[in-house]
Amino acid sequence: MLPVETLLTFITAAVVLAFAPGPDNLFVLTLSAARGWRAGVAVTLGLCSGLVVHTTAVALGVAVIFQRSDLAFTLLKAAGAAYLVYLAYKAFRAPPEALGGAKAGADRPMALYGRGIVMNVTNPKVAIFFLAFLPQFASPERGSVTVQIFLLGAVFAAVALVCFSLVAILAGGLNRWLARSGKAQIILNRIAGIVFVGLAIKLATAQR
Repeated sequence: MLPVETLLTFITAAVVLAFAPGPDNLFVLTLSAARGWRAGVAVTLGLCSGLVVHTTAVALGVAVIFQRSDLAFTLLKAAGAAYLVYLAYKAFRAPPEALGGAKAGADRPMALYGRGIVMNVTNPKVAIFFLAFLPQFASPERGSVTVQIFLLGAVFAAVALVCFSLVAILAGGLNRWLARSGKAQIILNRIAGIVFVGLAIKLATAQR
């Protein structure tokens, strides 16, 4: 349905956007360094699942609400910022064992997967970005625009999954060293907390 040249242009743009510094890949980077690449991949799966929600919102026109309604936009970004502050609180209070230990409850794959979904879905900037980005590559002349939007969203999610997983694997190499150093774990945990606070402030002050 989509021309090859259009698809290749879209994939190239998606790769650049996935590796560009941003809340999601920074989150994956920090978490992977602290808890290993498997934790980073679990969160990545959650983040990419969140993209499915945003794609559906764009395809069905729901994202327009967040673009036009100040109240809806403010409520959703407040929820996202509050969740990031909660993650920061957990990071500041986590002992070294929670960082390096595989048995920590927060390290369970499903918990990390859910964390990724919540972080992505509660960011209205993603919905508005998709609303502006995806339709540029769709055309009524090629058939159903809704189907094209879903296809583009799926491709974007797949690209993000590969790119973020690569970030997780590379950053996860630090975890072996951190596991042998309780002090280093605490320092990285504090850094993670600062990162979460920074992301919360950025989201809370974000403008449409």
